[in-house]
Amino acid sequence: MIKNRTALISAVVLLAICMFLFFPYPNNPLIGATVTFMSFPIQADDRLVWKGLVGTLLFLIAMALLIYGLKKFYVVLAVLVLFLYALIPVYLITAYQETLASGIGAISYDQKGKCAFDTLDDNERMSGDCQLTLKNHSKNPVSFELEFLDSGFGQDEMKMVSLMNIAGPYKMTIEGNRTEFIELNEILDVSNVPDRIYSGSTSDVHFKIIEGKKERIF
Repeated sequence: MIKNRTALISAVVLLAICMFLFFPYPNNPLIGATVTFMSFPIQADDRLVWKGLVGTLLFLIAMALLIYGLKKFYVVLAVLVLFLYALIPVYLITAYQETLASGIGAISYDQKGKCAFDTLDDNERMSGDCQLTLKNHSKNPVSFELEFLDSGFGQDEMKMVSLMNIAGPYKMTIEGNRTEFIELNEILDVSNVPDRIYSGSTSDVHFKIIEGKKERIF
């Protein structure tokens, strides 16, 4: 079954390097990316992400070495490796958060948040409604501030989700071992906010949580 042991070992090492470089904890490396491959950001805000390109190249080389190193069943094993590569980080993060993590390190986000905005009659105010679900995996309560981010935060773009920060900061506490559904309904004064949307909704909701000098981006 094994044709070249050195190629297989090299493939495993390269896959481990790729996973380490773009491990989705404590922050999500794909935020702001417009083109992605696996866990690698390829393009963000009309510019190439060279680190992501290098990661993609290493990943493709690893898969080629994996196939080269096997005599048979290489297609089945290559597909299996793809699934494992996608699933292993999730299990590692969950195991860490439920055993060793503390504070905001123990908070997870299900990536299913959504926000909706509508301009009110005076055109100087908007209604903003955001819903998201967070889980505290530790046994102790965790308190933090939450700040909303646009998908390409830090770049010149139409403001949308970040408009919720007008009514912030949002101070929250999630009790130990609890999943919390959070819904925020706000009337936002947008009279002095340029480059904003006038209405719309999105399920691409990103935010930052802050605990003292620590912060995490989801």
